[in-house]
Amino acid sequence: MTKVVGGTPAFHIGEMAHVIAHSADGPRGQAGGGLDTYENLILLCPNCHTAIDKAPEAYSEELLRKWKAGREEEVERASSDIAFEHIEDLKKHIGLLLAENHGIFLNVGPHSSIANEDPGSDAVEIWTARKLDTILPNNKRIINSIERNMSLLSREDRIAFLAFKGHALAYEQQQFGRTEFYPKFPAIFSERFGYE
Repeated sequence: MTKVVGGTPAFHIGEMAHVIAHSADGPRGQAGGGLDTYENLILLCPNCHTAIDKAPEAYSEELLRKWKAGREEEVERASSDIAFEHIEDLKKHIGLLLAENHGIFLNVGPHSSIANEDPGSDAVEIWTARKLDTILPNNKRIINSIERNMSLLSREDRIAFLAFKGHALAYEQQQFGRTEFYPKFPAIFSERFGYE
């Protein structure tokens, strides 16, 4: 779900949509309505979200769940087949993914200027969508890329990676079911694999 501006991908866009409508009267509605849980949510571009909700008979619950499972499988495998010859190339690849995540955090994250200056803005919704459509998949790409190229890592790199992996997996779990604690992003990882 990348917006293209002048032929160049600019940023990801997406909206959280219910597989089973929140209201019993909504698209694919059921008695009692659908919950705001990970299992009942799917990320769609705004145009698809509108089209799918306007024609629920054409977009069944089963079809939406199949699409979601397919996308999750793609993300799970992302970057697991990229082999690098040199650690510098791997670190450059990781650094670009980290830079994208960090930029999103700075621009629309909970401590961003827009969130601080206008607490009533839609920054929270944008931040939530970016976590799901960009940050979590990037974290998965980072983990898969490093695990595929583990032989290139020094002992210090491995320690930094394991700290990041612990953070990334707990952070993902935090997005789909609140936990009281998860390990914060480890500074040692950006020191070892950081972006320029």
